[in-house]
Amino acid sequence: MANFSFDVVSEYDKAEMNNVFDQTRREIDNRYDFKNTPAALDWLDADKTGLKVTGSGDWQIDAILDIVRKKLATRGQSQKVIDDTKESATNNIQTTKEVPFKQGLDQEKAKKITSLVRDKLPKVKTQIQGDSVRVMSPAKDDLQAVMQLLKGQDFDFPIAFTNYR
Repeated sequence: MANFSFDVVSEYDKAEMNNVFDQTRREIDNRYDFKNTPAALDWLDADKTGLKVTGSGDWQIDAILDIVRKKLATRGQSQKVIDDTKESATNNIQTTKEVPFKQGLDQEKAKKITSLVRDKLPKVKTQIQGDSVRVMSPAKDDLQAVMQLLKGQDFDFPIAFTNYR
């Protein structure tokens, strides 16, 4: 009897984030209320693990982050990937905020996923493997039920499904 499986991970699509970044920068350049202001969007580092948002105040940073969220939604990406909990830094006439991307499942998040799956679908086996959770079952229908269950949950982190077998 064949066993089917997939992995639940918490990561983002880097190509889509590139597209969101480019579209957001274009909109910042074209918006009238951002003309002659320090409004800008840059990568946090060379590995593109986050965004550095610059504006003339917190209101402008919030407006730019709203644009980023809209672009994420348009491209079908989770808005939970943005970690905007850091405080913004103000100096002279501009405010800067670093917004890293959330990635990776820690033990607590992985245990939350496995206990949920075990409670709702006892036939399905789960196994924590580092920063991912392997979900296994002899029936593909059970795996699809797990995907629907996890998509319907409101986790505070993004989830994605990879490594289908």
